[in-house]
Amino acid sequence: MKQVIFTILISSQLLSAQNLNNLHFGTDTTFDIVSWNIEWFPKNNNTASKVQEIITNLEADVYALQEIEDTTILKQIVSNIPGYECYFKSSYYGGLAYVYNTNTIQVNSKYEIFTSQSYWNAFPRSPQILDFNFMGKNYIVINNHFKCCGDGILNINNSNDEENRRLQAVTFLKQYIDNTLPGKSVILLGDLNDDLTDNTVNNVFQDFIVDNSNYLFTDIQIAQGNSIDWSYPTWPSHLDHILITNELFADFQNYNSLVSVIRVDDYMGTWSNYENNVSDHRPIGLKLDVNNVTYIPEIINIEKRVVKFFDILGRDVMKGKSGLIFKIYDDGTVEKKIVLD
Repeated sequence: MKQVIFTILISSQLLSAQNLNNLHFGTDTTFDIVSWNIEWFPKNNNTASKVQEIITNLEADVYALQEIEDTTILKQIVSNIPGYECYFKSSYYGGLAYVYNTNTIQVNSKYEIFTSQSYWNAFPRSPQILDFNFMGKNYIVINNHFKCCGDGILNINNSNDEENRRLQAVTFLKQYIDNTLPGKSVILLGDLNDDLTDNTVNNVFQDFIVDNSNYLFTDIQIAQGNSIDWSYPTWPSHLDHILITNELFADFQNYNSLVSVIRVDDYMGTWSNYENNVSDHRPIGLKLDVNNVTYIPEIINIEKRVVKFFDILGRDVMKGKSGLIFKIYDDGTVEKKIVLD
């Protein structure tokens, strides 16, 4: 009987979610930032109104956008959202833009880096920086859209190899943060067009990953998890990432902090409806509880370890037992899984 009730509850939640009015992410008590590739916005005549509705309902403090083709339409929809403004570079435009809530953040400066021709191979679109304060704390956000495509093999002997170009971008960005922004709360994010989980030899992000006392990909567990939650379902792959520096580790460990790929397609009925009218990428959002510091350095690990299995009645069970099973990990998170014989 309990299994039947559980199924009905899940089905009811799914049914109620088929509407953008039910889409939420940001809160009044957290710093909320979203990275979103909107696939050469706008795709068609329906796109602008959908994107306006999505941005409005997500209520993030900052949106870092990629593939914005029509900046005039972007400005129009942002002007319809009370309190929000947008920014993009006009002299050379590579499709990157910011949308931000002027009621919650105070912008200090906006600029691009690596703009000279010598960096064009690494950065087909120059990284865009937003320097701002939120609740009195300074943040530096670096919005990126790395070179796409490739064969999954990093060829360090070919500077035009797609993976090599992404590796060059990572190398330059890490040097920039290390040398120019020491001690700053930095969030590097965007469509980085590669997987975090590639093996060491082919992993373009390895420099960040191994320097885990200073950097953390907040979405590493999403990348290691089920493909249903990845940001680019068409492939499927997880290509959109949010990296933080250690100045933000404590905030990220707070109870109300989280990172999530926002499955907007669930609120539009089908993936094809979302993809045809909005984008082939899902947004990825980071929520930081900046008021409640409970930092435990040892918690930040790439891998989680299961410490306990129990059933719906709270009884300890063995791994592999059939039915609805709950797994407790050593970082305190809980996962529900239905195991069939």
